[in-house]
Amino acid sequence: MTEWLLALVPEYGVWLLFAITFVSCLALPVPSSLAMLTAGGFSAAGDMGLPTVMLAALTGAVVGDQTGFALGRIGGPAFLDRVGRGPKRRAALDRARALLARRGGIAVFLTRWLFSPVGPWANFASGAGGLDWARFTLAGVLGEAVWVVLYTGTGHVFAGNLVAASDILGSALGLLGALAAALGLGLWLRAMARQHG
Repeated sequence: MTEWLLALVPEYGVWLLFAITFVSCLALPVPSSLAMLTAGGFSAAGDMGLPTVMLAALTGAVVGDQTGFALGRIGGPAFLDRVGRGPKRRAALDRARALLARRGGIAVFLTRWLFSPVGPWANFASGAGGLDWARFTLAGVLGEAVWVVLYTGTGHVFAGNLVAASDILGSALGLLGALAAALGLGLWLRAMARQHG
């Protein structure tokens, strides 16, 4: 399905990119990051304009985030119970809730691009958990902008080898995630040392 979907990118362009990033923010399993890499590659070839590609991806992602937030707000905890059925979904939802409880806006920002598999669940949990809409929106838009620029820009730069671009981004984001975890652990250890010492 991924190859078929990516083959549609040059034909349907920015509308398809908008749709893919939109539904990815609602926890539907579509290759949104790969689609952005591909669209960035087509922009390097002159088939699509890079600013237009970025705007379509960003708009789709922001509208998807807002839709997920609204669904969570309207449906409340009962909605989370319905969408969180199954062990993988429940685990992702639990991670999103824990992140939001500890960090709120910064968690929303980081789940847009660094911990993106948790992002859709953070949308639902933010709405259901009563996170302030303005705070959610600001953090979400900033995080989605980072995500879009990273993937479409990398696709543009590495247009000749999208597999290498995907590998590089995966490794870089894995490193950033590890550094963020190490920093968080270090801050926690420091707080614990101060509390007990």
